[in-house]
Amino acid sequence: MNGQLPLLFAAVAAFIAVGGVGWVVSGALSDGQKAARRKAVVASSRPRKPRSREADPNQQRRKQVADSLKEIEDKQKSAKKKSLTLKSQIEQAGFNFSVKTFWIASGVMAVTGFAVALLTGQSLLVSAGLSLAAGLGLPRWFLGMRRTGRQKKFTEEFANALDIIVRGIKSGLPLNECIKVIARESPDPVGPEFAKLVEAQAVGVSLEEGTKKMVERMPLPELNFFSTVLTIQAKTGGNLAEALGNLSAVLRARKMMREKIGALSSEAKASAMIIGALPPGVLAIVYVTTPSYMTAMFVEPKGQLMLLGGAIWMGIGILMMRGMINFKH
Repeated sequence: MNGQLPLLFAAVAAFIAVGGVGWVVSGALSDGQKAARRKAVVASSRPRKPRSREADPNQQRRKQVADSLKEIEDKQKSAKKKSLTLKSQIEQAGFNFSVKTFWIASGVMAVTGFAVALLTGQSLLVSAGLSLAAGLGLPRWFLGMRRTGRQKKFTEEFANALDIIVRGIKSGLPLNECIKVIARESPDPVGPEFAKLVEAQAVGVSLEEGTKKMVERMPLPELNFFSTVLTIQAKTGGNLAEALGNLSAVLRARKMMREKIGALSSEAKASAMIIGALPPGVLAIVYVTTPSYMTAMFVEPKGQLMLLGGAIWMGIGILMMRGMINFKH
């Protein structure tokens, strides 16, 4: 019995030791689990920081481009609301005289038309109509024709000017030097317009404001695209040569589309010209062959009123046919 007591004490001590070790280990595990739970609770209670979209450079650049386009669109809408003044029409036609000079020339033409009508034996009503047409209609018609022709020439040459800028930028030239090359080398009206842009930059005007003034002098969608590309590139950066190269390709495609539309509508235009030229042509032929038959139309008041009414109706018909064959592109 006495020999078994040490063994019993040893077994009890071993059991106590093993139990203590297990209790310590379980306590440590439970403390670790509790600590992990507390960390999870604390982490879940903290507000998560939202992912900033501004951190993405592509997203930030897209936002800048969208803001720039919105700003440009608002400026264009406000500019369209303004009526085109006579001074702007004179500038767009490429003239540099003042509005006062235009009205003086219109008055001289009105007086000349009235005097010619009276000297040819026309009545006061016909003379007044001719004077009004010579003083108001003819100068504005000439101004509009000059504006249209100048804008057409600018559109035909503008794509070549963009190609000069693209090649210059790819070869290492700055944008201002490319603009100076266009001002020196390009024909009228592209060269003079870019020369005005160079002069404006020389006195401290920014490129954005200079192109805006150019669009006011030459209100074309092609030039408006160019101004928009330069404005966006100045604010957001990017490959200017690639952007202007794409713009040049688009402008050449638009030109081809205009020429195709002109070819398809040439038959309708020829028919309109023939129909519009028949009445005055027949009148001239009859007057040359039998003057006594047509003289009454120019001398009698009723004949003069008939001629005036016919001219008005012919003008209305020509305007209607012009609207039918003038495709917007």
